[in-house]
Amino acid sequence: MRTGEPLPGVGDVLAALATGLWQWDTSTGLVAVDAEAARLLGLPAQEATLTEAQVRARLHPVDWNEITGVVQLAAAEGTLAEVRIRVMDERGRIIRVVRSRSRPTFDSRRKAYELLGTLQEVTEPTPGSPAGRSAVTGDWRRSREAFLLDAGRALAEARSTAEVLRVAAGLSMPGFSPDGLAVFGVEGDRLTIIGHHGQRPGDEGPFVHMALETDYPAAEVVRTGRAVYLSSPEQYRARYPLTWPLAQRFNRRSWAFLPLTASGRTMGAWMAAFAYPVAFTPDERSVLTTVARMLAQALTRAGTAETERELSQGLQRSMMPTLGPEVPGMDVAARYVPTGGGLQVGGDWYDMIPLPGGPARSRNKAGAGRFALVMGDVQGHDVRAAGLMGQLRIALRAYASEGHRPDAVLSRASRFLHGIVDDGEESDELSDLRFATCLYAEVDPRTGVLEVARAGHPDPVIRMADGTVLMRPTAGGLPLGVDPDADYPTTRFTLEPGETMMICTDGLIETGGHDLDTGWQRIRTLLERHEGDTEELADALVQAVHGPSSHHTTGPLADRREDDIAVLLLTRRPDGGAVAVRPEIRRTLLTVAQAEPERISVARQQLRELLHDWSSPDQLDSAVLLLSEMLTNVLVHTDTDALLLAEMSGEKGERRLRVEVNDAGEELPHKRRPGELASSGRGLVLIELLADAWGVEPRGVGKSIWFELYEPPRDKL
Repeated sequence: MRTGEPLPGVGDVLAALATGLWQWDTSTGLVAVDAEAARLLGLPAQEATLTEAQVRARLHPVDWNEITGVVQLAAAEGTLAEVRIRVMDERGRIIRVVRSRSRPTFDSRRKAYELLGTLQEVTEPTPGSPAGRSAVTGDWRRSREAFLLDAGRALAEARSTAEVLRVAAGLSMPGFSPDGLAVFGVEGDRLTIIGHHGQRPGDEGPFVHMALETDYPAAEVVRTGRAVYLSSPEQYRARYPLTWPLAQRFNRRSWAFLPLTASGRTMGAWMAAFAYPVAFTPDERSVLTTVARMLAQALTRAGTAETERELSQGLQRSMMPTLGPEVPGMDVAARYVPTGGGLQVGGDWYDMIPLPGGPARSRNKAGAGRFALVMGDVQGHDVRAAGLMGQLRIALRAYASEGHRPDAVLSRASRFLHGIVDDGEESDELSDLRFATCLYAEVDPRTGVLEVARAGHPDPVIRMADGTVLMRPTAGGLPLGVDPDADYPTTRFTLEPGETMMICTDGLIETGGHDLDTGWQRIRTLLERHEGDTEELADALVQAVHGPSSHHTTGPLADRREDDIAVLLLTRRPDGGAVAVRPEIRRTLLTVAQAEPERISVARQQLRELLHDWSSPDQLDSAVLLLSEMLTNVLVHTDTDALLLAEMSGEKGERRLRVEVNDAGEELPHKRRPGELASSGRGLVLIELLADAWGVEPRGVGKSIWFELYEPPRDKL
């Protein structure tokens, strides 16, 4: 070119440099290319406007995904977007590698990218050679290390064989990703297909149950424990002429068969098939070998975990009972979920035991005899806990079937557990000590009377017909196995028509980071709001703290992370089997004996639970204070027991609370004027100050002192 002559145009310069020009607007989804860019993309060498789908069809899928990521990052940083792309023909073969450079901008109004860039063919060797792979990946070794780290992490997190296979199918190896995968296992002297990817369902048919002596690469790998690399169809056909027709129909160009070895034993083979020629250089073989080792370890772990789960579920299922036949007038439902760790076995259990007949336990007119409900929790979440649970459950059934009362059943069970745990070997390890909590309830279906004995277990919960939920305090003793001579007093109460009793292990209450208090509030809210039947309520309780229903008779046990869950519900149907109508009255009844002053705190708690939705917190505190004063006066000034009756009636916002305390004492209380330093005499003064109404009524034997509070509407609080 002579000095002073005009410079050539941009298009002439780019053409001279074999560089194509392209423009992409993501809002329209159109890509404009000049003749050189079209040629580099394997299209006729002429200007054209293409759709994104047409361009994408010419590029390697992995590279297309990389383009979108690079463009977003470059637009955010205001830099050039540079990426190397593999261009493919109609048959999916790579024909060249090109380098794209562009300056992307983002239009926030249209929420679209605009790009103007160049395409230039990379002069390095073609794909399959080390230099070609370096051109595609930028840095082969660094990409390989990053890939292996990601693959190792993903395979380590896979928890089942299906998950391992999904991870393996999604692996994108640096520069030479396979488009077909298969994992072979071994059963006896034959190959099996554990899983495959990149083939249609049913394509694995000819390879299933193939004899290990077959002239097939995977069979040879299993026999010898050595990998087989086939870089071309010609090499495959020459080395395995008998089975080449089976592989020919998949139109692959290269194959790698690697042994899956764990603990020195070849457990199967892994096939990676490629749609383009691969030379299988030392670097490529190193990556494939490492992936095969990780895959073998992941499959071994998953197989072991699945075997353990199957064994533990079978063990736990065999130990857990099925509920007995339908009880006239009552509904019974139970759920059990083991902890998610380890073998998924633990010490929680429930049982329903038919009791023998006889004078004290005759069958009622409906033909349904008494039965016992048992809920227990052996300390621990391991195989030993499950074994002790099974032994203890059998012992309890035996003692109950002999006709013993609830207190005697638990006393004998405690001696039994103490005997089998204390095997004569001295141990200073606290972890070696084993005990069990248990609640045993004998039920009369005809009358609804329950006799409950408790060994360190949470108290039962009663859901009343009006939806009120109260903890039902019961007398109790030490956990089973702690003291072989422990006593277990019995509490007797009646389950009224329309009421439901829930007994559970602490796992239902304390899971999800809750303690006994906050967990109880969560369960109580669920019990109050639920409108379904007993079975639906059991499912709702488990789902609320755990996930999908996991009754051992309805589906696989779901995984958990904290503690076992066992819950058992007993509902007494409304008289006549009609749908329960929630009455407008709530009430609670409790006896406080002279020898049990500690039950005053139980009475206060019962009253708080009865008034849990009372609109005035101040009135609630006043009611609890007055109740405490009335009960204390009975215990201090008489020699009789106190009977508490608390009743709430009316519509919400206009309710009336009436609390009565009855005793058999003859002397009527009278109001005094206590001095400043007096330690008593303030009870009636407080009632007069805090109650809306109060009084003292003589009865045939003894007397009753009562007070009433009227709930203020919320808009007047």
